[in-house]
Amino acid sequence: MSNKIEKVIYQAHAKSTGGRDGTTRTSDGLLDLKLAVPKEMGGPGGGVNPEQLFASGYSACFIGAMKFVAGTQKIALPADTSINATVGIGQIPQGFGIEVQLEVSIPGMDKAAAQALVDKAHQVCPYSNATRGNIDVTITVV
Repeated sequence: MSNKIEKVIYQAHAKSTGGRDGTTRTSDGLLDLKLAVPKEMGGPGGGVNPEQLFASGYSACFIGAMKFVAGTQKIALPADTSINATVGIGQIPQGFGIEVQLEVSIPGMDKAAAQALVDKAHQVCPYSNATRGNIDVTITVV
């Protein structure tokens, strides 16, 4: 089931060339990266790969969703809240797939309260909504 966006409020634009052995650059030039296949996948390494970009994007977006939920509940989210994200890639019957693990740290917050906040953030985060039902996503409060 697809959820149509009612009103697009921002669009990001990037151009990639060369695939995993190429480059990617955003239209504003703020992100301009050399891409490389990781050594674990038979490549030379030495560059960024799509899984790293996905891990970075998902974890940053998820913290944004946590801030949104905390704001609606009038809860202060500590500035040192962090997420260690892991994105794995491997074969599936149709080709390749990814999986995600998010380890969420909210220093000073009771674990039950942190879990409740994370559960609500998982319902509003755009990355969570995009991946739900498509890939395995494991979220752990540490």
